[in-house]
Amino acid sequence: MPNVPSEAPRGDRRSGPPRRVTMQRCGPILVDGPVEVELEDGTTVRSDRFRVALCTCRRSRRWPWCDTSHRERV
Repeated sequence: MPNVPSEAPRGDRRSGPPRRVTMQRCGPILVDGPVEVELEDGTTVRSDRFRVALCTCRRSRRWPWCDTSHRERV
């Protein structure tokens, strides 16, 4: 496994506190917003909400945003 630095290089530091990401075993990834998400095809989607839920199961009709579709099959 490659060695990953614990801090960003000096030239790449961002101002302000780091983003908080909350992982859930059977649910979406919660990210403190606003957030931009780069999709597989290279397009970018943005949400200005204070917290967003990113779909990890791909059942969402609003992917990459979670619409709680995962609850139907849990």
